[in-house]
Amino acid sequence: MYLDSRLKLPKYFVYDLYDDFSFQVGALSACYFGQRGYHVHLYEYRKDPRVSGNISKGRSINLALSNRGRKALAKIGLEECMVANHGVPMAARMIHSTDGTKRIIPYDPHSNQCIYSVGRNYLNGILLSAAEKRPNVHLNFEHKLVRADFDRGKLTFKCADKEALKDVHADLIVGADGAFSAVRNCMLKLPMFNYNQTYIEHSYMELSIPPGANNDMEKNFLHIWPRGGFMMIALPNADRSWTVTLFMNRDQFARLGRSSPEVLVKFFQTNFPDALRLIGRDRLIADFFSNQCSPLVSVKCNPYNVGSRAVIIGDAAHAMVPFYGQGMNAGFEDCYLLDDVLHNYGYSIGKALEQFSKMRNPDAEAICELAMYNYIEMRDLVNRRSFLWRKRLDDLLFRLMPKVWIPLYTSVTFSDMRYSKCIENRSWQDSVRTNNLSICCTI
Repeated sequence: MYLDSRLKLPKYFVYDLYDDFSFQVGALSACYFGQRGYHVHLYEYRKDPRVSGNISKGRSINLALSNRGRKALAKIGLEECMVANHGVPMAARMIHSTDGTKRIIPYDPHSNQCIYSVGRNYLNGILLSAAEKRPNVHLNFEHKLVRADFDRGKLTFKCADKEALKDVHADLIVGADGAFSAVRNCMLKLPMFNYNQTYIEHSYMELSIPPGANNDMEKNFLHIWPRGGFMMIALPNADRSWTVTLFMNRDQFARLGRSSPEVLVKFFQTNFPDALRLIGRDRLIADFFSNQCSPLVSVKCNPYNVGSRAVIIGDAAHAMVPFYGQGMNAGFEDCYLLDDVLHNYGYSIGKALEQFSKMRNPDAEAICELAMYNYIEMRDLVNRRSFLWRKRLDDLLFRLMPKVWIPLYTSVTFSDMRYSKCIENRSWQDSVRTNNLSICCTI
């Protein structure tokens, strides 16, 4: 279907699928399509996460909301609610040394911008409720996708309370079903679909610092305990508790998991003595030995669409490790860009989805690479003088030439510059710095 001006999707059904731990992108996508007036049916294989007691233990890692995510939320009127009422601002990293000393590394010393810590389960509820308020959006829980026939626009689900399979039909299938996407698995069977999945050697485990009189953690910071080969971070919650995440080699997790509580406590006394006091010995032992460490995976694939019938977004298209805080923001930006390309280009649906895929893929792969790099920065480089020197130089040049010299973190987190352009910009800065240093050496 080709139109001279504004593209119009068939007003029948748009199916948006999302999975175990990534409700946000699917729910936001439903809000976008619902706002346009399309009939939207969302299918999820778990129960409604807003139901009391339906929170996955050890899976509520906080999300860092920044510019790209805020821009996407603003388009459906949720930015102010999320930032003003439910986000905890974080203006800087606070680095914890083993001797108890702390250092502050601001995110944006030039204009004092900050990122916001948002509880994952709370964000899920806000977005699902916003989608559900629209009469043309319908939520369907406990539906597991079994197969997809893209040619016919048919999806087959297994319902928790029924033996028989359920077939539904869609004009457009939007797969927002996470890193282990069932929609993407169906795409894998098609020719010319490229796919790469990489597990890093490190896993993560969620711990927590409770609110209380002994909690003297400074609130408006992302706290980091960098220890070279591993690290721990803590993000603030509105109730003055902290969501703590330990990132470590899987073998190291396994050794501690097989050890005694005394060995675990000694490990924390050696590496995270101030955090041990805040978490509490008994809580640490209980949480560590009752939780499982979870793997970290990076996914790249191409293309993101199957003709005019289906498209994948969010982690389904580009899962990344969490160290740049851009997984949710990139997924939200997908929703914004997909809405833009569908409704502001004079293409057919197929051409529009093809345009989205071609445009988005290099940027998604770029942020996946940056996320890998930032783990090294967070766990190791922040303690090196060379890193701190470069950070000060970047901040100085940014202050002097804000439109010319934009630091990498600033461009990724506080702008909507294309991710691939952020890397190009960084490469240019490296060449300028290298050439200048070379000149200085020869004079």
